[in-house]
Amino acid sequence: MADHPPVVVYPPSPTGGRRVRARGEILGLAHGVRDVVEFLRRAGLDEVDELTIETTGLIEWRGGGPDVWPEPPP
Repeated sequence: MADHPPVVVYPPSPTGGRRVRARGEILGLAHGVRDVVEFLRRAGLDEVDELTIETTGLIEWRGGGPDVWPEPPP
């Protein structure tokens, strides 16, 4: 069985934001990289910060990388 990253950031939702899951638990709806970092810090994954979020192997980005944060519809 292949190892999978413990964190998944899902594709942007139609209303804005991206759901973040760590180790099978939904952490919240992120609206930017800072939110993802904060969710991970609260989950005990302090080794990820805004500078390393793009290169860490802990995160599986679905529907776009850390630079994909569309605006919610009006």
